[in-house]
Amino acid sequence: MRFATYAQDGAAGNDTTARAGVVSDAGIHPLPDGVTVLALVQAGLPAALAAGGRALGGPAVPLSAVRLLPPLEAPTVRDFVAFEEHVEGMTAGRGGVPAEWYQAPTFYFTNPYALIGAHDEVAVPPGCELLDYELEVAVVIGRGSASGDTAGASLPPERAREHIFGYTVLNDWSARDLQRREMGVHLGPAKGKDFATTLGPWLVTADELEPYRDADGFLALDLRASVNGELTGQDLLSNMGWPFEELISYASRGAQVRAGDVLGSGTCGNGGCLAELWGRNGKTDPPPLRPGDVVELTVEGIGTVRNPVVEGLALPPVREARNRSVPRVRRRR
Repeated sequence: MRFATYAQDGAAGNDTTARAGVVSDAGIHPLPDGVTVLALVQAGLPAALAAGGRALGGPAVPLSAVRLLPPLEAPTVRDFVAFEEHVEGMTAGRGGVPAEWYQAPTFYFTNPYALIGAHDEVAVPPGCELLDYELEVAVVIGRGSASGDTAGASLPPERAREHIFGYTVLNDWSARDLQRREMGVHLGPAKGKDFATTLGPWLVTADELEPYRDADGFLALDLRASVNGELTGQDLLSNMGWPFEELISYASRGAQVRAGDVLGSGTCGNGGCLAELWGRNGKTDPPPLRPGDVVELTVEGIGTVRNPVVEGLALPPVREARNRSVPRVRRRR
C-alpha cells in the first residue's frame, strides 16, 4: 500500500489543507480528516493497512490535482553511507575506502524541517557553487509487529525488521563546497546538507517490497538518476554493505529509534551523485547543478521524485572567527 501526504491548493506542508491518503491507479483516496501518515505509522502496519483499505473504497483525487508533500512529518532523519562504491568514488585519489567504513555503519543526523515533496523546487543554498543530488532509499520505522512497541533500543537485526513500516525515495541534496569546509573541521556535515531533503513520492509499506528481497536479505531494487532527462547513475539497492535491518540495529545501539524516524541508505554507487563521478573523472564533470536543471530519481517498486533547481538567496559572506593572537584579558572584579 502507498500512503501519501498532499495539498490541493499548493499550501505549505504545515498548512491545515494538508491531507493524508492512499494512492491507487485512480489517484489519492483521502483518509479521514485529522488522520496523518505519521499517526498511522505509530499505530502500526496492520492498523494502517486496515485504514488504507477503508479509504480505497472511497473516491479518489487525481494526482494531477494535488501537490505531493513529504509522506510524513519525520521526528528525526538519520542518513547512512552504506554503499562501498559510492565511498570509493568519493575518495578516489585520496587513499580509497577507509578501513573504518567496513567496521560499522556510519550515519549523521540531518534536518527534519528541511524535508520537501516529490516535485518541489530546490533553491541553491547561499554561498554554494557545487550543488549535487544524492540518490537514496529511506526506511521508515514503525511499531514493532511482535512487541507492539512504538520505540526500540539496542534492537538485534531480527527484531529491527519487525519495526520496518515502509520505504520511500530520498534525495540528500548536498552543497559540496560548503560540506568540504565543514568536514575539514572534522565535524558535520551541517550547512552543506540541511537546506533540502526530498522524500517521496509516497511511503510504500514493507509488505509491497518483500518480493524483491534476495537470498542475502537485501532488496534488489533498480535505482536510476537523471539530470535534464539524461541518465547519470544506475545501481541496485542490494549493493548496500548492510541491509536496512543492520542499519536500524546500529542506530538503536545504546539509543532509541521511534515510530516515524527516517533512516536513509546513503548514496548508491555508479553515479548516485555527481561528486562520485567527479572523484572518478578527476574533474568537475558532469558540471554541478544550476538553476533550471531538473533532477529525477526513480526507485523500482517505490516511484519517482522530480525536483527543479531554482535560484536561492544571495546572502553576505559569513564573518570569519577572530584569530587567537588577539590579546585576551580577563576581567577583574
